[in-house]
Amino acid sequence: MKGHTLAVLAFISHALASGNTSFVGILGHNGAAYERASKFVAKLNTTQKVSIVTGGGATVVGETFLGMDFNDGSMGLLEYYYVSAFSQSSALSMTWDKDAVTAQARAVAREFYQKGVQVVCGPTSQPLGRTAWGGRAGETFGPDPFLYGIVTAETVKAHAKEGVVSQAKHETNRTNNNIAGYDSMSESEKRNFLGPYSANTDDKTLHELYLWPFYDAVKSGLGSVMCAMNKVNGTNSCENYSLLMRHLKGDAQHAGLASAAGGFGYGSSTYWSETAITAMLKDESLSMQRLNDMVIRKPATVWGTDYVDPRANHTKLIREIGSKSIVLLKNERSALPLQRPRLMGVFGSNAGAAMAGPYHAYDPITGPGPTYDGHLATGTGSGQASFPLLVTPLTALAFRALREGTMLCWILNDTYTSSETSALGAGTGVVPGHVKYAQDSDVCLVFLNALAGEGADRTVLYNADQNQMVKTVADNCNNTIVVINTMGPRLNVTAVLYSSLLGQESGNSILDVSYGEVNLSARLTYTIARMICDTKECDFTEGVYFDYRYFDAYNVTPRYESGYGLSYTNLTYADLDVSSIEALSVYFRKEVCRLISGLMGRYRERHRQRHEHRWQGEIPQLYLSYSESAKQPVCQLRGFERVELARREKSTVTFPIRRRDAVKGGEYIFSAGASLRDLRLSRTVSIRTE
Repeated sequence: MKGHTLAVLAFISHALASGNTSFVGILGHNGAAYERASKFVAKLNTTQKVSIVTGGGATVVGETFLGMDFNDGSMGLLEYYYVSAFSQSSALSMTWDKDAVTAQARAVAREFYQKGVQVVCGPTSQPLGRTAWGGRAGETFGPDPFLYGIVTAETVKAHAKEGVVSQAKHETNRTNNNIAGYDSMSESEKRNFLGPYSANTDDKTLHELYLWPFYDAVKSGLGSVMCAMNKVNGTNSCENYSLLMRHLKGDAQHAGLASAAGGFGYGSSTYWSETAITAMLKDESLSMQRLNDMVIRKPATVWGTDYVDPRANHTKLIREIGSKSIVLLKNERSALPLQRPRLMGVFGSNAGAAMAGPYHAYDPITGPGPTYDGHLATGTGSGQASFPLLVTPLTALAFRALREGTMLCWILNDTYTSSETSALGAGTGVVPGHVKYAQDSDVCLVFLNALAGEGADRTVLYNADQNQMVKTVADNCNNTIVVINTMGPRLNVTAVLYSSLLGQESGNSILDVSYGEVNLSARLTYTIARMICDTKECDFTEGVYFDYRYFDAYNVTPRYESGYGLSYTNLTYADLDVSSIEALSVYFRKEVCRLISGLMGRYRERHRQRHEHRWQGEIPQLYLSYSESAKQPVCQLRGFERVELARREKSTVTFPIRRRDAVKGGEYIFSAGASLRDLRLSRTVSIRTE
């Protein structure tokens, strides 16, 4: 749902009558902004207050608040000219690189600031990705709440540094779309619309999965929250006293606003009219203290930010982050990197441009797969960026081929058929065909995509036409490389290069890793199953057991595990050290334990190749296995860092463990390695609780 569409459902209930909580800070605990806003609101009359809580502004002597402009999203401004199209969040998280997350978030925020938009409708903290069938997984950071929380926090801090407010969405338990037709409803139908489903979860699941990234965001200075469009435990999220007042405003101490589909802070002027507000004040169903609290949150959110120099080379940044986001899943016989092929065959509509562009009004479900007939580099709905241009893989490959003398042939259609009566070299009357082109090529690149987005969920997890194209090419070309751009997990294909949507420089990013100009370091943020039946269906009774937790709990072997990714080089791990640990505080607000894990690696070339890499990016990961009394999954991610090593260089990595990471006292196993199923070092430690 587009962020600049304000509330439809009003949160006018006993939640509104509650008083203001103690202010603990907003946007980095900026008490000065809150104090300024409080003095400003004290001068307003009821009409002016209603104007602010319904999206407008107000002016008093010596001070003006112009209101707030909201827009999507984390991949760049939606529906604007002369802006950049960045990587999707699902691609960005595959870098496992906090610096890359920060760099993109700051670049996005600079462009928002320059265009006069104060609020980024993002990061998208829900859907969490509990099912591969969800349509909006591409907008998110993946299904692991620890990874999700870290990158969400980095995004929020980066936005604030550029003078822009983050609006984390969708709070909470958002998992599916299933609201097709909502936009076509009449105003009366929308008023009576009570949401598509109720996400019923126990308290453990709610806190350890769904609220986890919001907690990290609030602690990093989150300014705004967008409510989810579903119910939680039978009550609409945006009318849910427990979610908004107890957990978000109370436990997490969120001092900002909540908006979209209601919430404490923003509402529709259709419902929150001056007449209605005045009547509630008169009958005391709404206190003046509560109204003032709602109003103060708007200017305090905006005035709690600062502006810095916005200039940056965003094109270069987008290309670099795109390259860091591509996961190498398979590389038999050192097929990659490419080394000056004589003749290259390029296959699939995802290799080239759509019929018209770069803008396109994406339908959330397009084609039989659904797939997109062109190169897929941005999402749909709230996940769609505004392209200034689009570098497709074929464009990037053509410039490289021109430089190296490679001959290119291509078929930009997944279902192309021909008589194929002529072979290459038979004259100018060559009939294009998958078989002949594949037989004549030194290397064949097959490009696939999978499109999903806001408005509907996925209908299949693989595409028969694309699978047949891969089989036909691979049967006739012994050096076939498959490149996949997908909005979510993709099953039953032999993948080599795998990523989400990489933005306007997508083709150049793919070129850089294909030719070894950039060494691969990306890792999966979710599990890819071997069979569709291994993918968990939409049943919330699974609790905390989805994605790798589900695979571990039920001893299911995945095709590729969470955290997996190959490289052109190899590293060794040694010397895991766990320092002494004090007894854990029983109070979870005491965030950090005195626990550090150390990890050392050495970089060496896996095989000789034309490019001798100056550095290797590696993602050491820390997983924690709990005592049986903790009643936790087999193991959970509790630390990660991206490190760059020069040839034969060593590096030490430290992982701080927070209070809520450890849950309770008992015996713990700390394991470190390259992925969930490639844990190379472990130590057992006993931890007691005070």
